[in-house]
Amino acid sequence: MTTTLDGTFNFRDVGGMPLAGGGATNSGILYRSDALSGLTDAGLEQLAARDIGVIVDFRTPQERQMAPDRLPASRPFHVVDLPLLEGAVTGLAQQGMQSLAQGSDPEAQQKAIAAVISQLPSLGDLYVSMLEHGATSFAEFARLVSAATVDPPTAVLFHCTAGKDRTGVSAALVLDAVGVQRDAVVADYASSQDNLAGPWADRMTGMIEQFGIPLTPEIRDLVSGTPAAAIETALAWVDAHGGSAAYLQSGGLTDAELAALREKLAG
Repeated sequence: MTTTLDGTFNFRDVGGMPLAGGGATNSGILYRSDALSGLTDAGLEQLAARDIGVIVDFRTPQERQMAPDRLPASRPFHVVDLPLLEGAVTGLAQQGMQSLAQGSDPEAQQKAIAAVISQLPSLGDLYVSMLEHGATSFAEFARLVSAATVDPPTAVLFHCTAGKDRTGVSAALVLDAVGVQRDAVVADYASSQDNLAGPWADRMTGMIEQFGIPLTPEIRDLVSGTPAAAIETALAWVDAHGGSAAYLQSGGLTDAELAALREKLAG
């Protein structure tokens, strides 16, 4: 079966990742991606043929309205919206560009641009903010994965806009909680930057350049970067609060659900 979804840039199965106690995570249970709004007809057929039955969307309502996911009509999917506003940098940037495009006062536009840039967080700070406010959503995501099966198809595909920030933090939490080697968790996160390089990143940075926004390294990271230090900052925060499993339980994940999560992904 194809390992891609035509029309996405950052899709992958998280199976096959090395576990600290030996072995690897199971395939066909959990998939991560960028948004599904660009799926081609071929991509729709590929998705319909997969064992995926649950789609978790971390985007805000505004992001979903701007770029609705395309899903196959040939069979049902259970779509769960778990918006994480703190991670919506890419989506908010798109909205900001639209707002600026509607303005006619160049001086006001430049002031607005300067104000936005001055308030942009680093990726590490963004992820910590996400963790501080998103435990319930992350726990619900883990709960959905813990219930995943292949027959009938209820494997989980989760995504945001780029598939790197909200998706990256949620992937890191779940993988860390089930015992994936820490360096492999970081490497999986970091691989999104290469996946997004090229047409996806060029389109996003092109939107920014149209309005005279300087493409600083910090802005490039926010748009399409996944430096290892960013997810390491997030995981260090989680470690200081008891670890990934304890964090998910603080959001409502039960002992039984945590055990099921580990069995599904690492059993």
